[in-house]
Amino acid sequence: MGITNANKQIDTNQIDCEGTLKVTLSLCAAPDITENPVDIVLVLDRSGSMSGSPLENMKAGAETFIDIIDESTDGTADGNIGSGSHIGIVSFAGTATVNAQLITSVDTLKEAVQQLSAGGTTNHADAFSKAIQLFDPSSSNEKVIVMFTDGKTTTGAPPTPVAEAAKAAGIIIYCIGLIGDNGIDVDTLNEWASDPVSSHVAVTPDDSELEDLFSDLAGNISKPGATNIVIDELVNPDFHIISVVPPNKGTAMMTDPNGLQWKIPALGVSKNEGAVLEFYIKHITQNPGTKLINKSIEYYDSEGNTVTFPEPSVKVDCGIIVSPEPCPIPVDFQIGKCQDALTVNLGDAYLESLGRIVQLDVTVKNVCPNRRVALAIILKEIDCEGKEHQRGMKAITIPAHHYPGCKDILVKCVKFVLPEDLNVSCKNHGSLCSTRNFKVQVIAHNIDTDFRCCESVVYL
Repeated sequence: MGITNANKQIDTNQIDCEGTLKVTLSLCAAPDITENPVDIVLVLDRSGSMSGSPLENMKAGAETFIDIIDESTDGTADGNIGSGSHIGIVSFAGTATVNAQLITSVDTLKEAVQQLSAGGTTNHADAFSKAIQLFDPSSSNEKVIVMFTDGKTTTGAPPTPVAEAAKAAGIIIYCIGLIGDNGIDVDTLNEWASDPVSSHVAVTPDDSELEDLFSDLAGNISKPGATNIVIDELVNPDFHIISVVPPNKGTAMMTDPNGLQWKIPALGVSKNEGAVLEFYIKHITQNPGTKLINKSIEYYDSEGNTVTFPEPSVKVDCGIIVSPEPCPIPVDFQIGKCQDALTVNLGDAYLESLGRIVQLDVTVKNVCPNRRVALAIILKEIDCEGKEHQRGMKAITIPAHHYPGCKDILVKCVKFVLPEDLNVSCKNHGSLCSTRNFKVQVIAHNIDTDFRCCESVVYL
């Protein structure tokens, strides 16, 4: 069968600016279908939400799946599934119907697919039950259910216990999900699918991709297990890899802060197997936004399997940053080739004071929307007798934000210049190397308010 599925997932959809998240890579592989025949039941959703292009694209995907299995089992597209493998068709809406028993005739299978029409509710439990009943318990063939659906269960018994019973009986379950009008529940698909679930579930919001999903699954089912697997992962430069959990198959190591390599000697050569690697990454820049986790990911094996991993993204929220004092404007210059001397005019620089510079950052917590905040920072110096000496105050207006809820606001780079002639540190007066002690006080308060006075009326 080869690589039957590949997946990449993250454990959260949003992090803060210095947040971390877990990334999970997973693969599933199975033996060669010509030497290890397989009985496959395609379970196809024909509920009302499948009307139109979703149904037509599902039919095209199912027919492509049948064609690939046909050719892979005996080397030719002769209209007959060979090597002892079979395909059956079950469709479902409010109830499930067996449209084709486990057979080898490609034409009969395709005719069953083409006769499907959309309408009704969604009964996954009955669909699983009808599919399970098609398998011959005495057959040594591997048993596979491919469940396709576009929505949640709306009628019938709970389907999860039926899927669990199927897996307990040795049936492998794959799930293909289309995010349709009924709002598919990916967590539920994960419950139904075989382990590792991350490599047995594929979901798309676009029905035009259904044929590709069916094609990829059939192509991988038809290939042999994979050997000498090498996966080179490179994450987005805005992240660093901070740790790698030893995988359940093979070995993994970091190649640099942004890269890792996962090697698996063999997977799915003699039986269906899954491999999982988990690693943790941290966001390292101050730029917010929705960011892809991958920069690139490359897959190699000795069998030439083609593997495509998803490209998950995460929303990075760096909060609100206010910089009340701009940094000095830089002057750009360049030294030319073979030029061993250069004179650069940096323009005018204004001397404000002799002394040291203190730069302060402060986070104002829980600032509610549509309200400006007055922020005052008071700096005092403490002499050797414990007396306080004023060294300045900065008053800043923090602009109102328009987020739906209260937010923390980071105020950066509030600068104070501390002249050395005001040094009261008791030792080494006037020396830049002397120790100086300070105290900072911060006052923050809303400027805007929705308070209204009660006007009183007096009658005489």
